[in-house]
Amino acid sequence: MSVNKVILVDGGRGPETRYTGGGQAVANFSVATDETYKDKNGERQKRRNGNKIVVWGKQAEIAQQYLKKGSLIFIEAEFSRVMAGQRGPKADEF
Repeated sequence: MSVNKVILVDGGRGPETRYTGGGQAVANFSVATDETYKDKNGERQKRRNGNKIVVWGKQAEIAQQYLKKGSLIFIEAEFSRVMAGQRGPKADEF
């Protein structure tokens, strides 16, 4: 048995919503996470990462209605790593 779960809580930017040719809503937004680590000299460093979130259908419509820049959001989802594009870097997608 394995567990594939990620939980993010943060205030991100507002969603950008579009509709597919079939009329289905798709919302894209990001949620930032902070990572603290020690560098090779033993000094604490902090890194902020942006996590791309994509929601479809009714969830996209709800995100558009309620989320604004800085809105606190709780996300629980499965994690998958996908390629952002042939030339682009890898992206984390939830």
